[in-house]
Amino acid sequence: MTKRFAMWFAVLALTVLAPALSAQTKPETEKAPAKAAAKHETAQEENIEEYIKLLRQNVGAEKAKLMGLVMQLDAEDSAKFWPLYRDYSAELDKINDLRVANIQDYSRNYTQMTDDKADELMKNAMQYQKQRFELLAKYYGLMKEQLGAITAARFIQVEHQLLLIIDLKVDSSLPVVGS
Repeated sequence: MTKRFAMWFAVLALTVLAPALSAQTKPETEKAPAKAAAKHETAQEENIEEYIKLLRQNVGAEKAKLMGLVMQLDAEDSAKFWPLYRDYSAELDKINDLRVANIQDYSRNYTQMTDDKADELMKNAMQYQKQRFELLAKYYGLMKEQLGAITAARFIQVEHQLLLIIDLKVDSSLPVVGS
C-alpha cells in the first residue's frame, strides 16, 4: 500500500469502527460518585459486559465492509475470498471466546489479584494471541492457494490493522493489574 492509501485506510477504519467501538459505557470515574460507590461490583460487571459486547457486536460487519473496500476484488476473486473470510471469522469468534473468558476471569479477580492468578491470566492471554496468530497464518496459506500471495498478503495486512485497532480499544479500557 502506498503511504497515501495507508493513511486513507487508517482514517476510514477509525471512522467506520469508531461508532461500534465507542458503544461501551463510560468509565466508572465518569459515573455519578454515589451510584458508583454503592454499586462498585455491579458497575464493574456492567463494564465487563460492555467489553464483551465490544468483541461481539457489529464490529464483524464493520470489518467485513472495510475488508470489501480495501481488498479490491473482482467477481471471480470475490467468489473465492468471501467464503474463506466467513470461515476465518467463525474460527476467530471461537478464539475470541478465550479472550472473553479471560477478561471475565480478570474482572472477577481484579480486586484480590494474586501472583498465581496474574500468571494464569497472562498465560491465557498469550495463548489467545498465539492461537489468533496461528489462525491468521492458516488463512494466509488458504488465501494464497486460492487468490495468490499478493491478495493473501493484503488480507493479512488489513485484518492485522483492524485487529490492532480493536485490541487497543479493548485493552485500553481494562484497568492495569495492581493499579
